[in-house]
Amino acid sequence: MGLKLRITFNDKDYVYEIVNSKLINQYTNEFDVVLNGEKIALVRDEKMVWKQKDGTTDVDPELVQALGRSVALRLRM
Repeated sequence: MGLKLRITFNDKDYVYEIVNSKLINQYTNEFDVVLNGEKIALVRDEKMVWKQKDGTTDVDPELVQALGRSVALRLRM
């Protein structure tokens, strides 16, 4: 795994790791993260909104969007 990263969302801290960050480039629309020990697949739709893959709603959709934006900014997607 990679470096552990932090994000604060709604006054709560979350720790996440990007899975296989070397495979992510500016054209990537899908990647996996490990959020608090749970693997989550994120995908960017046509409207450039990050969502959880396969329509699962285990995580707050706004947190998923914040995670997607955070990774996209860090890796210049």
